[in-house]
Amino acid sequence: MIQRTLAAAAFGDRPGSWPLPAATGPEQLWLRAVAAGGQGRYGSAYRDLAVLRRSVTDGRWVSLAHSTQGSFLRQLGWHTLARGWDGRAMALAGGDPEARADALIGLAADALGIGRFAAAATLLRRVELAPGAVPDRLPVRRGWVAAELAMASGDGASAVRHAEEAVELAGAMGPASARHRVKSDVVLAAALCSAGANERARAVAEAALDAAGRLGLTPLRWALACLLIDIESVTFSAQKLREIRDICAGQVRRAGGAWRCA
Repeated sequence: MIQRTLAAAAFGDRPGSWPLPAATGPEQLWLRAVAAGGQGRYGSAYRDLAVLRRSVTDGRWVSLAHSTQGSFLRQLGWHTLARGWDGRAMALAGGDPEARADALIGLAADALGIGRFAAAATLLRRVELAPGAVPDRLPVRRGWVAAELAMASGDGASAVRHAEEAVELAGAMGPASARHRVKSDVVLAAALCSAGANERARAVAEAALDAAGRLGLTPLRWALACLLIDIESVTFSAQKLREIRDICAGQVRRAGGAWRCA
């Protein structure tokens, strides 16, 4: 029962579930941390990841704990710090395909975030996603970073193509993968902006903003509010969007997240 509850919160149809049951064992600790981070409860997530790193010696779980820590730091703008965590994740991954792919995707995102575009592209090419060997979430994650790299490189058409592939892959995961579907829409909206398709970007972002609020995905709701402020939503007023942005940012700070821009 606890395992199902945590899995539904981390990767399923109940990403906003809180409070979550106490975790026992490495997988439950990891699922609980993933779920908490998706809600912007970084303090709780960091605590569970620290317990996981201290309590197990299995390279797979310790590697995933490091990758997840890196992901949370990156979400808050700390790409250079995240790089250290992802590097350690890679060193600990060994031959585990999931841990290795997570670490490489994280390192690619870190490189992108500090402007090392060629390194990011090389790292993405090293990601091996053999069917059946890794979870369905990993091709979606790779698609997000590929789209972001194309955006940063000024290739709007490729950014949209990669983002649309991520949306399709997230949809193929089934109706339960709520967080991945919303995050894929965030990336698609940004990619459409980079390609000059602002009208479609607004429609995608407005629908995703509603979904993120309904599902309790505070960091994604913050990102969508920021995007819609920039492209001038036709559904939400600028005042309302600034209110959403500021409320989400405050919730993250109170829950243990430190924004790099703050």
